[in-house]
Amino acid sequence: MRPYRKTPEAVAALTPEQYRVTQESGTERPGTGALLGNKAPGIYVDIVSGEPLFASADKYESGCGWPSFTKPIEKANVAELTDTTYGMIRTEVRSKHGDSHLGHVFEDGPRDRGGLRYCINSAALRFVPREAMEAEGYGDYLDQVEDVR
Repeated sequence: MRPYRKTPEAVAALTPEQYRVTQESGTERPGTGALLGNKAPGIYVDIVSGEPLFASADKYESGCGWPSFTKPIEKANVAELTDTTYGMIRTEVRSKHGDSHLGHVFEDGPRDRGGLRYCINSAALRFVPREAMEAEGYGDYLDQVEDVR
């Protein structure tokens, strides 16, 4: 496995919105994320570190306004932390190696797929289409990117 890490160069390359979301634990406005309607086969990686986070096969339309996934592609790359901001108790999702804020996980996902909904900001993700995965070093995940229904 290649090393995934946060670098000053990667952080400097972020757009203001990507920086606000990933580095300041922000949230993009619902329905505005570039990857919300993406149905192409591929994987979603941390915009900062490149670590693989979610697969297209686990993406679904939840109606919440953000890309939603039933599970991480690689559990070791996702940290779940208690978040008590705004008077709520939630579970924050961060990338393990890049320490990017990704979003939150909730227990109202599809029951037949484990019951979880990883509600993730598009601004925290980079999509790698199936046809580019091998060349970009993500070939080990090709079996998890069948066409999204």
